[in-house]
Amino acid sequence: MVSDAVLSDAVVTDARRVVAEVVDPEMPMLTLDDLGVVRGVEADGDAVTVTITPTYSGCPALEVMRDDLRARLTAAGYARVEVRTVLSPPWSTDWISPEGRRKLAEHGVAPPDRVGPRGAGPVPLTLAAPAAVVRCPRCGSPATEEFSRFGPTSCTALRRCTACREPFEHMKEH
Repeated sequence: MVSDAVLSDAVVTDARRVVAEVVDPEMPMLTLDDLGVVRGVEADGDAVTVTITPTYSGCPALEVMRDDLRARLTAAGYARVEVRTVLSPPWSTDWISPEGRRKLAEHGVAPPDRVGPRGAGPVPLTLAAPAAVVRCPRCGSPATEEFSRFGPTSCTALRRCTACREPFEHMKEH
């Protein structure tokens, strides 16, 4: 006889497998799991709940993420699917997996640097852009310059390499 706890663990494992295959609508080379957006998958009987944290609260792709998760889980046979959005703690580029960072670089997008642990309480803000060294994802040179703070997605900036002269996207740290 199989216990309810074993069945629930099997459902969660299978649902996690399905969720891990859902791609980010803005950067389809990454899954939501690579991006660190998926915070948890739970099962209660035949109901599956996925908890996500968007890359920022105004992310234009949030509704598409929810719809894609629901569609993939429903297609996999889960009748009751809920996708919850949590904004605290806020998503950080530190949550991008090593595999996600590798995929970004492989697709010509410079991965973000690590931000490091965040303290509790107010977040200090500055008006000046950080003087980050961003390596060219094509030739590896640190001699790059930003020419637009905003790229094709809200999470990226446009840069060019002064060594190989190639333009590229950089996923901004936050």
